[in-house]
Amino acid sequence: MDVSVLGNGPAVLLPVSIATMEGKAADDLRAWGADPNLGHNLATGLVDAGFQVIAADYEGHLRDEPQPRTLDAAQVAADLLAIADVAGVERFAYYGYSWLGLAGLQLALRTDRLTALAMGGFPPLGGPYAAMLDVTRTAHRMSLEEKQSPAQTAEPGDWDSADFTLTPDQTQQYVTLYESLQGFDERAALDKVDIPRLVLIGGNDTIQYGEKWDNARVSMADAIHEFGAELTERAWGVHIIPEADHMRAMQAATVLPILIPFLKATILGSRAG
Repeated sequence: MDVSVLGNGPAVLLPVSIATMEGKAADDLRAWGADPNLGHNLATGLVDAGFQVIAADYEGHLRDEPQPRTLDAAQVAADLLAIADVAGVERFAYYGYSWLGLAGLQLALRTDRLTALAMGGFPPLGGPYAAMLDVTRTAHRMSLEEKQSPAQTAEPGDWDSADFTLTPDQTQQYVTLYESLQGFDERAALDKVDIPRLVLIGGNDTIQYGEKWDNARVSMADAIHEFGAELTERAWGVHIIPEADHMRAMQAATVLPILIPFLKATILGSRAG
């Protein structure tokens, strides 16, 4: 896995690609509400704000070298620590979004090297672990099925129309991850995480899948609305982004104005590593 080190200052680990993309592939991602240059935009914004960024395309690594039987929560944490080791950084803050936000919480439970934790798009309390296991099991089942029809043009936002291209090993690893998190004691975990911590989630972050996905419903917003006050009492910084869905809430233009002040208030001025 290639690891990039950018800028100077307290270190922040971003487990995402910082490569830029243009052309049809980028346009297709934008049609779904995604930013094809998200990692690049996050990294440059943090560097400009005075931080050192440690970046690695962890999802890309798992796509190319899947871990179908071993990618449990402990392995994810070990992989993230390995990124910091390659960069030669001992102490660092962490920001991840969606399942990579979840990964940050698991990392924080297994190391004393974090200076701060920022989770985006996944709640630290009330997380949809069971729903995500259902979705990943469905994805794995689809990866095993032989395609009976030619690829079709997907309508942005319509998950049932999207062509499925992942391999069984690529999908099984996420089943393994969410199986390892069933029964995870969130409140006990929160009591153990005493570093500065932040969560940001879109107020409309709910995905209702169709019949192809067994009508699964995955909501990050429900949990943050229900438990936001309790998280604040537990000294979490809680940001609910009004009207934003899962894709909109992950955009660099949305994240950086929240993430940078949090990091400046908590770690800037004490160089990490």
